[in-house]
Amino acid sequence: MNLQKHKKCMATVMKTAVISMLIFLMSAAYAYAGQPKYVFFFIGDGMATVQVNAAEIFASSVIDPDTRMHEKLGMSQMPYHGLATTFSENSYITDSAAAGTALACGYKTMSGVVAMDADGTVSYKSIAKAAHEAGMKVGIVSSVSIDHATPAVFYANQPSRGMYHEIDHDLANSGFEYFGGGGLKRPDGSLGNAYDAAIANGYTIVTDRAALEALTPDSGKVLAYNHTLDGSKALYYELDRPADHISLAEFTAKGIELLDNPNGFFMMVEGGKIDWACHANDARSAIEDTFAFDNAIKEAIDFYNAHPTETLIVVTGDHECGGLTIGYAGTGYGTYYDIINRQNQSYIEFGKVLSAAIGSGETFNDIKDDITTAFGLEFLSAFEKRTLEALADAGDHEASVTLRLAVDNYELQDLMRAFTLSKMPRSSRPSDRRTYELYGSYDPLTVTCTHMLNKKAGIAWTSYSHTGVPVPVFAQGVTGEDYVGFYDNTDIAKKLAAGMGLTLN
Repeated sequence: MNLQKHKKCMATVMKTAVISMLIFLMSAAYAYAGQPKYVFFFIGDGMATVQVNAAEIFASSVIDPDTRMHEKLGMSQMPYHGLATTFSENSYITDSAAAGTALACGYKTMSGVVAMDADGTVSYKSIAKAAHEAGMKVGIVSSVSIDHATPAVFYANQPSRGMYHEIDHDLANSGFEYFGGGGLKRPDGSLGNAYDAAIANGYTIVTDRAALEALTPDSGKVLAYNHTLDGSKALYYELDRPADHISLAEFTAKGIELLDNPNGFFMMVEGGKIDWACHANDARSAIEDTFAFDNAIKEAIDFYNAHPTETLIVVTGDHECGGLTIGYAGTGYGTYYDIINRQNQSYIEFGKVLSAAIGSGETFNDIKDDITTAFGLEFLSAFEKRTLEALADAGDHEASVTLRLAVDNYELQDLMRAFTLSKMPRSSRPSDRRTYELYGSYDPLTVTCTHMLNKKAGIAWTSYSHTGVPVPVFAQGVTGEDYVGFYDNTDIAKKLAAGMGLTLN
């Protein structure tokens, strides 16, 4: 009897052990399956909810104005939404280096510091470095110079974001498999040429679409940028982008192709010129670069649709810029975003036209046509106004739009005053607070034109700098539900690390 009880007991123990082992194996398999193999991290520099909304309203106003439908960007259609605070260690209003450090490494730091503590003595490990150490391939893409603060925090550690030469060599020595977008700001210096260092470390450098398209996953490490860049070694604004220039979406798509491998990959993509356009209070340029950023996100969404059980996409901004608002006192509850579709040049490109005009001695009357071409602002005679008013009263939409773009006498005085300042050497212009509030550090006539057009559309700005409002977080895919809620930007890095099974220092 005792023997039978013993056998029965042993059978029960064995059964329990087998069940426990199965549960353990299933749990382990589930935990592994719950970790994304492919991770996309998109950062819209200067992008808060209002930048997203502005782009969507523009799309709705221009693409489908009759149905009054609200067009949604790809990022807005992701199933998981959250909000994140953005303050730095020393300010409620952060810069991109401190915000980037928080997003990449999970730590607060002082503005200007790249992936280090406030004293610049302790280096932080970014999620990109942790992924690389775990055997994943890594890609970094940006529409601004690839050594700018946001991309830099993922591969560099420097006490100042202005140490471009040192950051460039951190890139060359990173071992990351793919860099795409803008170029290097200061490759030459005491450490030697950073491009040469990258080549010595096995990087292939390509600068045009044909060369980029010719690359295969067997091409090895790649540093890719457009053969022509702007003065800051960034991509051109999307509004100005020449047809032969590689877009942010194309750099992203090629990165996906080159990085795909059995061990998975991590890719960070920054829409950096959203921020630059907002600094200049140029709504149309900011909107077009938001579209360009969203097109890059759609490349990741396409990849997700092919690998839905292995992919995570996270989208956020590092901070808001410009204090952009949807609504202006002069337009009340109205929005007229369709009129900014008349702007055909960014503030940078118009600045070139203006500089040439001033250099050749042109008067304000001489450049009126240039203003109309660039920003759509109309200088109408009294007869032209009366004619258009009659057409508008009869229901002519085009006449109504042209009238809204008409410059009145007060606006004309503002433009002429700004033109007078633009002709002056920068060092001779007034430096009082009022002048700064009107023009910031930008060309007076150019920023007056963008402000005038934006106000007519129902868009206003409060700053030429960053602001401290929270930023949106959008997520889709494996562990995407972790990004629902209201939390700090440092938590995004921590959520990424936890979801990927990685450890940050």
